[in-house]
Amino acid sequence: MSEESASKHYDFNKKYSPIGDKNVWVEFTALARDYKAVNLGQGFPDYDSVKYLNEKVLECAKESSNIFHQYTRSPGHLRLANAIASCYGKLTGREINPLNEVLVTSGAYGSLFNAISSFMSENDEIIIIEPFFDCYAPMSVIAGGKCVFVPLKPKSDKDVTTSADWSWDTNELESAFNSKTKLILINTPNNPLGKIYTREELQQIADLCIKHNTLCISDEVYEHITYDREHIRISTLPGMWERTITVGSAGKAFSSTGAKLGWTVGPKELIRLCQSVHNNSIYCCPTFIQEVIARCFELELSRLDKDECYFRSISAELKPKRDRLAKLLIDAGLKPVIPEGGYFMLADISKVAPNFHSDQTECKDSKFVKYLIKEKGLATIPNTAFYSDEHKIIGENFIRFCFFKDEKTLEKAAEILKNLHID
Repeated sequence: MSEESASKHYDFNKKYSPIGDKNVWVEFTALARDYKAVNLGQGFPDYDSVKYLNEKVLECAKESSNIFHQYTRSPGHLRLANAIASCYGKLTGREINPLNEVLVTSGAYGSLFNAISSFMSENDEIIIIEPFFDCYAPMSVIAGGKCVFVPLKPKSDKDVTTSADWSWDTNELESAFNSKTKLILINTPNNPLGKIYTREELQQIADLCIKHNTLCISDEVYEHITYDREHIRISTLPGMWERTITVGSAGKAFSSTGAKLGWTVGPKELIRLCQSVHNNSIYCCPTFIQEVIARCFELELSRLDKDECYFRSISAELKPKRDRLAKLLIDAGLKPVIPEGGYFMLADISKVAPNFHSDQTECKDSKFVKYLIKEKGLATIPNTAFYSDEHKIIGENFIRFCFFKDEKTLEKAAEILKNLHID
């Protein structure tokens, strides 16, 4: 009788083996925690930005409704689905059906996973614009797809540049499309760069999608955080609604990353496919937090065109923090890339880290970030985490800072940066 060790089953299955168990957030969050570093790494506010969020939580709790503690609709708590449909209807200028054109998910991660898993078949290709949020490629590989990466590249080497100075090579983008291209995944405003795609850039993508009959996943979680350019939704361009799903997030819309609620908005034919994956994996998201976020949406809908609407005021709240961090980085010898949107800022470390070099095991930005955490007590994120292996050389001279932080946190970071003498 065979008595083989159970350890023979301890390896990843063939879908996950190319991905492994390394994750930038797990690694660097733990490092920041272990060294008690000032955390400008992870993207979340460390203060109450949405003043009424706790009030809505207490409001729901005081109602003592048993229904809030039970299963709700799989595609989304109806009150929340209605609110999302109303909001995006106004933002896109079209009527959106809450029953079949909205899907509430477990964060934007859930939306992305549902879409990629349901749209892609074995050997389909997905175009991913770099830099990209790090989960895009693993999800695509798990779905059996082939990733085709098109990088944004800096077009200026001035001491201070903006995210608008980064663009793709038109020929490179066009050549990425072929008969196997099923999807293109874009992120605007972009994390980590902060770039907001122009109408011309989006139109170029739209034209290629229509020409090659390609679907588009548009990750727009930072849609309301804009400074120097208007956010344009690719789904509103001619011929794109029927081939686009848009991803949103409560973590970004209401600065509540712990809510872990996201949503997918798009034509019913595509939402149906996403919902099938959702039904057979997550099934439904927590009812209570959906009720809370629904009430937050309803409040903002009542003042959507007014300055006090959080979807408008958050940019005014964060712009001074952005500008302050940029000055601190310049004074410390780094070259910031001023973001047009979002709450992250890349900074070129070439001048302050001449003794750090990439090798076969680790990129220079990763080495430098570990140095900052361990020796200086400041946590950031290496930019190469947002690039494919073939294009990490583009990102290795940059690290990512989050400026959505309390003034006390930024002040602590300022003291470290003022004394940033690299040993």
